[in-house]
Amino acid sequence: MKGFICMLIFFNSFLSYTQNDEEQVAADYYKRGEFEKALLTYQKLYEAQPSNYNVIFHLIKTYQELELFDDAETLIASKMTQYRNPSLIIELGYNYQLRNDLEKAQTYYEEALTALEERPEYAALIARQFEQHSLLDYAIKSYNKGMALNPEANYFRELASVYGELGNIEQLFSNYMAYVELKPEYLNSIKREFSDFVSENKDNDNNILLKKQLLKKIQTQPHPYWYELLSWLFIQEKDYNKAFTQEKALYMRQRESLGRIIEVALTALSDKQNTIATDIFNYVLEHTQDITAILQVHYYLLSIKTDTATIEDLPDIEQKYLDLFSNYGRSQQTLALQIAYANFLAFQLKKPDAASKFLKETLDLNISTQQQAIVKMALGDILVLQEKFNEGLIFYTQIQATLKNSPIAQEARFKVAKTSYYKGDFDWAESQLNVLKSSTSQLIANDALDLKLLISDNKYEDSLRVALQLYAKADLMAFQNKAEAAIALLDRVLIEHKGESIEDQALFKQAELFKKTKQYDRAITNYEAVIAHYSDGILADDAYYYLAELYANILQEPEKAKALYEKIIFNHQDSIYFVEARKQFRMLRGDVIN
Repeated sequence: MKGFICMLIFFNSFLSYTQNDEEQVAADYYKRGEFEKALLTYQKLYEAQPSNYNVIFHLIKTYQELELFDDAETLIASKMTQYRNPSLIIELGYNYQLRNDLEKAQTYYEEALTALEERPEYAALIARQFEQHSLLDYAIKSYNKGMALNPEANYFRELASVYGELGNIEQLFSNYMAYVELKPEYLNSIKREFSDFVSENKDNDNNILLKKQLLKKIQTQPHPYWYELLSWLFIQEKDYNKAFTQEKALYMRQRESLGRIIEVALTALSDKQNTIATDIFNYVLEHTQDITAILQVHYYLLSIKTDTATIEDLPDIEQKYLDLFSNYGRSQQTLALQIAYANFLAFQLKKPDAASKFLKETLDLNISTQQQAIVKMALGDILVLQEKFNEGLIFYTQIQATLKNSPIAQEARFKVAKTSYYKGDFDWAESQLNVLKSSTSQLIANDALDLKLLISDNKYEDSLRVALQLYAKADLMAFQNKAEAAIALLDRVLIEHKGESIEDQALFKQAELFKKTKQYDRAITNYEAVIAHYSDGILADDAYYYLAELYANILQEPEKAKALYEKIIFNHQDSIYFVEARKQFRMLRGDVIN
């Protein structure tokens, strides 16, 4: 008896597996447009499973593809003898629509909607059935009727999606906002939905439409999430002043965390809008007693001041650091400020010995292994700045040994490779870079690949590697903030090694230094030389992109930038800059950026 039951279970399992396999075969026929073969398979499946609605609906669709409308109607009618399933009613209506009998089709569509009066919970099911046949107006009726009959129902998100398909953006926005009123915890999700319909252009019709709706909501229902959503919209438009205004209004209503205001400042800072970022950071200082926030804000304010400082400004910046350490001490809490101060000493005040001494004292503090690694990384950088390569390598290697395979360990490995390259030990550098090409950090992997290609492309052409050594020395000078000396050394590379494979790298590196020193005409000349003479080289797309960014963001010549972005779009589809170039091109052209 037990053996018979086992055989029965096996047979039923085998039958179920076979039927599923047959359904897949039928579906594959249907997808390939082989409807006659699909029909035969679905008919066979229907005979075996006359109550399987998945098979029934696929069989109906196959009949309709073959214009066998009478067969489809017969099948639908046979299934409706006992119960007029709303989905089948819709299918019957659609069958008439395919026969161009729209009046009869609409009669059945309305009947399906009437079924909601008895079973309002079917609203979403019926709406999705309408959506499958692109009967979007009826889908909207179904969702709305379902909510009218059942006040607990919430189909606003589904309605927004349908209105989006219809291109009715006003209704899309209003329904998503109705959803937020019921489910404010989904606000971030709705922002992602809105991001497909607004752009950086504040004059875009969709932006104006959303702004009007939000302002109306704030006037009539001043809930915090409307302020937050309006602030988000201003950030998309890069109007950080107005975003700040909204966040201040929200803060004054709630008197909670200043975290959102700090986020606006950081976004503005990343977009190089230093003036408004400074204003926001100063507002935070005026309104917080939280030590962590105070120290974070001072860190960013000093970074902004340092980036724009003249020689005369440097003593005041140093004094500000010293005052902060006097007030808040040197501990874990001020670690970021300590590292920033050491870098300031080394790179701006040209006091690398004092910076190294300062960081070695920081290592004696009671800090975690991860924090020690961060300090050692900064210390290694300063030692390399001083050309104390071996000592710098010791600290980088310690990080690798202590935090194996972590992101910071991979960064330390890259710095080992870069330091070896500065020293002229190209073979060892290349061996380290080969490991890093598969780094889990995409940024490190890209940097490693770029440096590896620079070395491998140029080390064989000249057995003495004279050009590569000169270029590496210029690269080190650039790291040391000796831009003019690096430019002069690259001039020597371009004169003495003209026509060699390193020429495009030297032109490109020099262009970056020209841009840094605001010699924009010379930067343009170099980028154009890379484009003209090395159009098939690995730096061609880089030159197009960086030149476009120069025209767009610094020289304010959008038409020239647009032409260069277009070159990347049409001639360099595999470039890492392709997506951003397409976005910038469309924005300059005035498109809505989805």
